[in-house]
Amino acid sequence: MSEAGIPSLTIPERLAQGGCLISDGATGTYLQQHGLEPGGCPEEFNATHPDVVKGMAKAYFDAGSDMVLTNSFGGSKFMQKKYGFGDRVREFDRLAAEHARSQTPAGCYVIGSVGPTGEFLEPLGEVSEAEMYDAFVEQITALEEGGADGVVIETMTAVEESALAIKAAREHTNLTVIATMTFDKGPRGFFTMMGVTPERGVKELEGAGADIVGANCGNGIDVMVELARELRAATDGYLLIHSNAGIPAIKGGQIVYPETPEYMAERFETLVRDVGVNIVGGCCGTAPDHIRTLVETLRRKT
Repeated sequence: MSEAGIPSLTIPERLAQGGCLISDGATGTYLQQHGLEPGGCPEEFNATHPDVVKGMAKAYFDAGSDMVLTNSFGGSKFMQKKYGFGDRVREFDRLAAEHARSQTPAGCYVIGSVGPTGEFLEPLGEVSEAEMYDAFVEQITALEEGGADGVVIETMTAVEESALAIKAAREHTNLTVIATMTFDKGPRGFFTMMGVTPERGVKELEGAGADIVGANCGNGIDVMVELARELRAATDGYLLIHSNAGIPAIKGGQIVYPETPEYMAERFETLVRDVGVNIVGGCCGTAPDHIRTLVETLRRKT
């Protein structure tokens, strides 16, 4: 580790040495299991429940994660205004990174989570490119200030919004930039909600300056393996896949994700060994047990 507590190698430098990195699991699922009320603001937990947020990072690192995401998915001014916290964006994002950094073992990484703003750009919506760009600058620079090593611009459906976030990170920070989109499978194949294909998504995200591209959320692991093959066919660059633990169902009044750690780990192995995905981890419904089993499976087969 350097004097600043930052790993000596960036994530792309680490990946260039070979092997894969294992990311963490769900943030929202963990927080809901530790006191976040339905409809509550996850990012506000950074200020009011720091021990929960720190405990989440520790749980994933203890499970074997090489990198964890910060509790900042909705940390833009557009999302925080809806909760009444529009004036606390920088505070929440900085704390999110600080809490994760405080639990990070040597050689591991903190990745700032940057989700959609929930707004549409003009002329489809009412937000200008400049306004959205400035919102991403505010969020991402606060994450870097808090100690993040990189950002993952995730769960995006519009390449224009993703490109603005990538630009904000590139022009105002020294962070590694990861960008992922969420694809649905229909009769004609995979598309985002805004009609972006995997091939187009990969090309445009890389063209905008992303170091690593990929997909997250929306699908269980079997569909993600299929999607990853299309993404890999479109690029020789570094790929990240964060899969849900299946499609949720309501049982006994509770939201249940059906895919077990063992079921997912076997297919994560396919992603790494057969498809050549460089970073794997979980999204909605995944927990530290999923990551622990994934780590054990990959290490046992290595």
